[in-house]
Amino acid sequence: MAYQSPLRLMRLTEVLDLTGLSRATLYRKISAGTFPPQHKLAERCCGWRAGEVDIWLRNPMSFTLADLRRSRGRGDGPV
Repeated sequence: MAYQSPLRLMRLTEVLDLTGLSRATLYRKISAGTFPPQHKLAERCCGWRAGEVDIWLRNPMSFTLADLRRSRGRGDGPV
């Protein structure tokens, strides 16, 4: 498989396909702080960083936003 940057932005349909979550569950988890938040790309467009979603996929049951901060501190996660 070709290298994919952890900074690559994924749109909603790709995130839903990859995680198996419904749209409502995804946004509920974002509100609860148990899924990485989306990044605004334009007025009506947002995306998720592939590296942040990958961190969630490694441990979806106990993920918190602190996991993103820890991965940034080690230098192995998204910027």
